[in-house]
Amino acid sequence: MSGPERITLAMTGASGAQYGLRLLDCLVQEDREVHFLISKAAQLVMATETDVALPAKPQSMAQFLTEYTGAAPGQIRVYGKEDWMAPAASGSGAPTAMVVVPCSTGTLSAIATGACNNLIERAADVALKERRQLILVPREAPYSSIHLENMLKLSNLGVTILPASPGFYHQPQTLDDLVDFVVARILNCLNIPQDMLPRWGEHHLVSDD
Repeated sequence: MSGPERITLAMTGASGAQYGLRLLDCLVQEDREVHFLISKAAQLVMATETDVALPAKPQSMAQFLTEYTGAAPGQIRVYGKEDWMAPAASGSGAPTAMVVVPCSTGTLSAIATGACNNLIERAADVALKERRQLILVPREAPYSSIHLENMLKLSNLGVTILPASPGFYHQPQTLDDLVDFVVARILNCLNIPQDMLPRWGEHHLVSDD
């Protein structure tokens, strides 16, 4: 198995709930264990942008997501925002990779300043201090200088900043194709196999002209 076996997936209150849900589905299909974290703002956005209404309590949410994705029992573990005993809160127990998708600019700022006011921020702080893989997928337009400075600061610390900016060279036909483009890029960064998006040049003929 290539890529991490255990991944922390966090969703925060930016537009783009579809990206997080699609990534969760892909991780489940690739037999990864997912530690799922979600902010209240993200749940509100999800209810606005999709037809998915998550239960409030972590245990009920885990059961819902397990059925929603077809995951194996225990494959998706959901933790509350102040569950400080969650594995993601400690360097000795956290998964080796974390993705925040979508990542609000407020969460971006909190991570850049080392705030640990909730489990999502603490999990990202752990990833940073343990030098583990951290991928942030911001979705905002336009970016202010503050946003850009925070991104640069985190990039210099080894964080992957992967904006939710889908490309068009794969000739998307549906909104799902655009979502898959971004999710495929995330999976590529995690070194997890995906067949949603061919790598550049794979299906282009090489000419001698």
